[in-house]
Amino acid sequence: MVIDRTSLPPIALGARLIKSPNIKTLGLKPNFSDYSSYEQKLILTSKKIYFPTAFYAEMLNIIGKKTFPNFHTYKFVQDKIRQTAIFKMLDIPHPRTRTFYGRKQKIKILNYFNFPFIGKKPRGSSQGRDVFLIKNIKDLKKYLLIDQPAYIQEYIPVGKDIRVVIIGDKIRIAYFREAGINDFRTNISQGGKIKFADIPKPALDLALNTAKRCGWDDVGIDIIQKKNKFFIIEANMKYGTKGFKKAGIDYKNLLENLVLSKEI
Repeated sequence: MVIDRTSLPPIALGARLIKSPNIKTLGLKPNFSDYSSYEQKLILTSKKIYFPTAFYAEMLNIIGKKTFPNFHTYKFVQDKIRQTAIFKMLDIPHPRTRTFYGRKQKIKILNYFNFPFIGKKPRGSSQGRDVFLIKNIKDLKKYLLIDQPAYIQEYIPVGKDIRVVIIGDKIRIAYFREAGINDFRTNISQGGKIKFADIPKPALDLALNTAKRCGWDDVGIDIIQKKNKFFIIEANMKYGTKGFKKAGIDYKNLLENLVLSKEI
């Protein structure tokens, strides 16, 4: 079967732009044989596959297929432990953080951290969920009921952070997120407020440099400032789009245009 690639739109698997008539979205089918022979040929002959999903990203990389986002980006999705490890390896500024595995390690948390500190669910969490300000033993015991490794991070009480979204190799939007009333979290889904003030250039440079060095091409990077130093808190590959909406940017249209122009 010969396919005329010049007449075909970009091919996608994931549903990010499923409503776009200019993108041919095939959907995620874990059984590759469930794709028709024509669809299989499209996947295997396309120069690039968009939104390959975490299931197919690495496999497509193995067979030499370019994807957006790339497989490096997918490998760090909602995995704070891996993110902290790569930040440490690359000497990227990051709040003091340590992971404790099992009961024997967890009882030593207070040997490394003084109250208050932050405890997070290390995997599979986003939008500020499962992030805890631990102020005393009672808080710590409650946090340790989570059946995952304990991911503990120093608490830097700044009341706001900076979200920088990078798509491809460029910053597409950046804004401050200010914590809501009676909440230390700045996540918009948790009541945080968006402020389009002047974003410090060192924060923008740090975000872009971090994405480049980590190999991430579709990511929201969260940064805090303590005095004159900036720290990467974490990277969000499943970032929200409320900042785009508040800025008057149609996120889906932006993404589609980047695909069609081959900028990503």
